[in-house]
Amino acid sequence: MLKQEDNEKITRSGPGTPLGNLLRSYWQPAALVSEMPGDRPVKALRIMSEDLVLFKKRQGWGLISRFCAHRGVDLSYGRLEEGGIRCLYHGWLYNGEGKCIEQPAEPDHSQFLGKIRIANYPCVEKNGIIFTYMGAGDPPPFPDYDCFVAPEEYTFAFKGLWECNWLQGLEGGIDPSHVSFLHKFIQEDPREMYGQQFAEEVEGTGKKLSMLVGESNRPDIEVETADHGLRVFALRQLTEDIKHVRVTNLMFPNAFVVPFGNTKVFTQWHVPIDDDHHYWFMIWYDFADKTDKDTLLQQRLEGVTLPDYRPVRNRSNNWGFDPQEQKDLTYTGMGLDINVHDQWAVESMGPIQDRTVERLGVSDRAVTANRRMLLRAIDSFAAGGQTPSHPVSAEEAAALTGPLAMDTISANEAWQTRWVERENERRAQSPWAAPKEHAEVTVDA
Repeated sequence: MLKQEDNEKITRSGPGTPLGNLLRSYWQPAALVSEMPGDRPVKALRIMSEDLVLFKKRQGWGLISRFCAHRGVDLSYGRLEEGGIRCLYHGWLYNGEGKCIEQPAEPDHSQFLGKIRIANYPCVEKNGIIFTYMGAGDPPPFPDYDCFVAPEEYTFAFKGLWECNWLQGLEGGIDPSHVSFLHKFIQEDPREMYGQQFAEEVEGTGKKLSMLVGESNRPDIEVETADHGLRVFALRQLTEDIKHVRVTNLMFPNAFVVPFGNTKVFTQWHVPIDDDHHYWFMIWYDFADKTDKDTLLQQRLEGVTLPDYRPVRNRSNNWGFDPQEQKDLTYTGMGLDINVHDQWAVESMGPIQDRTVERLGVSDRAVTANRRMLLRAIDSFAAGGQTPSHPVSAEEAAALTGPLAMDTISANEAWQTRWVERENERRAQSPWAAPKEHAEVTVDA
């Protein structure tokens, strides 16, 4: 359990909060490129309790305060012009750096124009997501993570709205033991469509991952620190001699990296809208095949309502809970999409989980390790110190690669090296990825 003051520290992300300052010092997803209207690429956003407007510039994207400095009018309804966004009320024109560059109702000799500048944040487009840097000073370079360096044609990006605090969503992604229950099937797993990473057969077993993890519901959880944050191992004993090894990652501060079948991996960020709501953003990348973005997009859009990307199954309809389905088919009774299962788990805790009353066990090692890391990083950043996975030079950014994520089987005594060998085999066959070196695993206590 946590002290109340620590729970507040790791969940409150508004302007000026210790966590908010830390998160703002990293590049954060702001929007999908695919959600920006083609005829008028302007969209109101709320990120970490700041109201902003995103718009297309002549080159790249601009992200500025949503409200005009003059009389507080909503700029998301403004006229998109070559020079920026023009307020409808009195014609003030703002460029992508938040500078007011025209005030047509003011006298020609007025010096007022040079005094007006509203909040503005730089943006960079990466594999279908528009990222923004909301911190002080110059933004850090982007790491050479796979999700960023994968060729665009091998990736797919999407997002979804969850009605709870960001940390609940993130902690669900670094909790390996829940998959033995939450995503379990009573009968054979019928899933075929995108989004069901537990439906693929694990190489060499003859069984789908959902069946394997359902049969072995007490994995050994081991955690090691890494340059990107944490590497998490879930080890399930399949026979006397063979283990299933699942390697996932915390990509500090608010993302995780998870294997998705035999050739696919996804990175998922959890970005606060405010303290009670957040968006998850995903970049899915394939080491072997180019992606069919149109088909994948249509499949995912079937499960959400636009423009807010709220899941069709949500708290208002009990996440589609069906007692008969729970009896006959799925462990949850909430359909075939594991995103809904995860959504229910973290939303059902309430808007902000009360961590002062929870009881954590050995299987929660990754969750507790992340909380310790997060609390240390918040305090270190406030004191001007270093924080994890935060490059300050191109050389440091180039050293942040992977993170490696893998599902495989191994002989008991060889698991610490076999998953790396299997990862490098996958990369050696990839048209774009290079093999990575990795030292022998050193597990944190």
